[in-house]
Amino acid sequence: MKGNIMTKLDLIPSRRTLCGALTLLLPATAAFADAVSDWNTRANAVLVDARMGTPPAVRVMAIAQTAVHLAVSEAARSGTAPAAADAAVAAANRAVLLKAVPAQKDAIESAYRTALASIADADARNAGIAIGERAAGTVLNARGSDGAGSAESYRPHTTPGAYVPTAIPAVPQWAGRRPWMLDSPAQFRPAAPPALTSATWARDFEEVKILGAKGSTQRNEEQTAIARFWEFSMPAIYHDLVASVATRPGRDVLANARLYAVVAQAMDDALISVMDAKYHYNFWRPVTAIRNGDVDGHPATERDAAWSPLIDTPAHPEYPCAHCILAATVGTVLKSEMAPGTVLAAASPTAQGATRRWTSTDSLMREVADARIFDGVHYRNSTEVGLAMGQRIGELAAARLRAPVVD
Repeated sequence: MKGNIMTKLDLIPSRRTLCGALTLLLPATAAFADAVSDWNTRANAVLVDARMGTPPAVRVMAIAQTAVHLAVSEAARSGTAPAAADAAVAAANRAVLLKAVPAQKDAIESAYRTALASIADADARNAGIAIGERAAGTVLNARGSDGAGSAESYRPHTTPGAYVPTAIPAVPQWAGRRPWMLDSPAQFRPAAPPALTSATWARDFEEVKILGAKGSTQRNEEQTAIARFWEFSMPAIYHDLVASVATRPGRDVLANARLYAVVAQAMDDALISVMDAKYHYNFWRPVTAIRNGDVDGHPATERDAAWSPLIDTPAHPEYPCAHCILAATVGTVLKSEMAPGTVLAAASPTAQGATRRWTSTDSLMREVADARIFDGVHYRNSTEVGLAMGQRIGELAAARLRAPVVD
């Protein structure tokens, strides 16, 4: 089903803030383009309020946006009134979200009722609901056995009787998931991280030690702001960027449904790919390495026994950078779709709702890479490898986006 889910189904907001359990995320762009963009924002808000982790949230959004594209495509082919597509989008999102986060039922149903109340044509509304529910069922069935629900069996590295931190790393089973577009999770697995005896290792160790420390005196105010901004990693921050393209004049609901679906699937594949590499190499994070700088075998790496990063270290191995692979994947897809003069914008709850803007995808990608060093959770080489992986996945996705529609 991997190769068919986009062709057969043929076949996606800026101020986003966290103000309360039922508060919707508001887009960094000036206005919603259509029901697809509107519901993308609603769905992301539900997942944030549910406190879902980033990899599972990315997967849910890939399923939701694929169902939305399938629904909009069927509505367009069916000859129903245009309002049917709006109902189909609402019904597809509702079905996927209720399956993924049933505890958020009240918020989901409230958004659904509000959306349907604006559709006066009862026949179009009912036809669209049926289309949307059918599309969601198709995609949920197709992805129900993708490996996300496999038993987690991570084994901490230790010796008998020795204490190790007891938090279990995030989604080690992701490396066994079935991708959407990739041939396998390991298709773009990179070479090993730098040897601990190398000049690259010493360079990267020193950079993150200086710039990524919680109490760094070398990291300037702008670098700290960038670090705080990209502390947020949920799909909403990247879908803000998609909205910068989707809300441009001249785009229609079908084009936007396809764009969101391709980006969301590519993001999910990016995390499958990066988790494959992370758990394959199992490379240590800066907080571990810097506190053990005297045992890595390199004379230039000096131990700091009390070193801590600016932000909490993510609960999975370091290499490569996951935020970087997402940024490069999304940026590469959007670069192929951006009209001249497009400004990308996104907002971040971890930066008190501040909005940042970029005039090129290259500057966006570089900022995300720098942010993870300023955060104190990644090394320079890891960010570069993550960007390279994301660009390759983004190129595959951009080709899918440009491919002719197959009914």
